[in-house]
Amino acid sequence: MTTPEPAAPTRKPTLEEKRQRKSAARLYAVQALFQMEAAGQGVDRVRSEFENHRFGAVYEGDEMAEGDTNLFRRLLDDAVMWQAKIDQATDNALLAAWPIDRIDPTLRALFRAAGAELVTPATPPKVVINEFVDVARAFFPEGKEPKFVNAVLDHMARAFRPEAFS
Repeated sequence: MTTPEPAAPTRKPTLEEKRQRKSAARLYAVQALFQMEAAGQGVDRVRSEFENHRFGAVYEGDEMAEGDTNLFRRLLDDAVMWQAKIDQATDNALLAAWPIDRIDPTLRALFRAAGAELVTPATPPKVVINEFVDVARAFFPEGKEPKFVNAVLDHMARAFRPEAFS
């Protein structure tokens, strides 16, 4: 009878690794919300797909980032629960000529994920804005969208959390 090898001790992630996992969760949340809208899929199905097949997966030799599962789930659930409120805040931040249903679906998903995080006080609004501007840069590296995202999210953050700006 062989003795099983002792399990390797699990290492606590560093602060930088935690930050990277949160950033990855935000990016995955935008992708998941986009997929839900584009494919007409429900939140449970998309959440499961991302957690089981995308977080830390390896595709063609490239490893996908590990995401913060708790943040990812909270963003999806809150985006679904508060979608009308978030979409209204986004509409208010956009010019009247550009209601949310006329903007790029990736940006719409981004505003919903960011709005979900802005609705709750867990993360300072300026951190949320910076993180989602970085997500916009990932999707639109050459475009003006990151500046647009910054302006819209600043307006939304002031509407949702005015106390953070006084």
